[in-house]
Amino acid sequence: MTHLNLLPLQRNKSHWPLLLAGAALLALASAPVTAETPEQKGLAIATEIDKRDIGFGDSQAQLTMTLTNSHGQSSIRKLRLSTLENTDTAAGDKSLTVFDHPRDVKGTAFLSFTKILEPDDQWLFLPALKRVKRISSANKSGPFVGSEFAYEDLVSFEVGKYTYKWIRDEACGTLTCFVVARYPLYENSGYTRQITWVDQAEYRVQKVEYYDRKESLLKTLNQTAYQQYLNQYWRPLKMHMVNHQTGKETTLEFSPYTFQVGLNDSAFTPNRLKKVR
Repeated sequence: MTHLNLLPLQRNKSHWPLLLAGAALLALASAPVTAETPEQKGLAIATEIDKRDIGFGDSQAQLTMTLTNSHGQSSIRKLRLSTLENTDTAAGDKSLTVFDHPRDVKGTAFLSFTKILEPDDQWLFLPALKRVKRISSANKSGPFVGSEFAYEDLVSFEVGKYTYKWIRDEACGTLTCFVVARYPLYENSGYTRQITWVDQAEYRVQKVEYYDRKESLLKTLNQTAYQQYLNQYWRPLKMHMVNHQTGKETTLEFSPYTFQVGLNDSAFTPNRLKKVR
């Protein structure tokens, strides 16, 4: 007859490994989950980028746009940029770009209201036609006045316009960067994804790779010569966009920005585009 072992457990050492293993599994099951997923980490990085740029109010800068074709021939344009921060979390910032040189584009004005998931509101005034043209919501991937920047590249960064995924950390020049993929939620975007390099020291976007609707690398943007304003806000004084499929390039070089100059909504209306000088 088989006898059951009714000795107290503390006197039967063979049971201790099983008891310890069970206790460990129970502790793991009840412990809170603290590890970030790549998606959570990507969103946290994007949120920090946005957080560090809140409160600048408004800004102005002059810039030079250099267009270079695939044969290395260049042409230069002079512009002015004004930006008005929108404190409404349901929408983004407003910007106004005015061309001053050369004569054939002088007076051209571009007005943009950044939205989150809705199409951005954008208008272009062409002096030769003497009319204001609204940019179609399906045409935001088109080139901005012959440059390698698309209309959708010229809006303020808003966290809710994308979903995110952290890929890795790596060196970027003398800095260390987060590498984060962001996926546009706007259905008419010309991009399937953008790979961004964000420095870990100040959360400044150093580089962006743009992938087209066929998942091919279309363009690369490098942002350099960052300058800090008001002891908080960073702006790149040079932006260089290369189109890998056409061989064309566009470089934007900014004069130092001025902030909190007193701009208001009245300066950012479609009706005023014809009057901008």
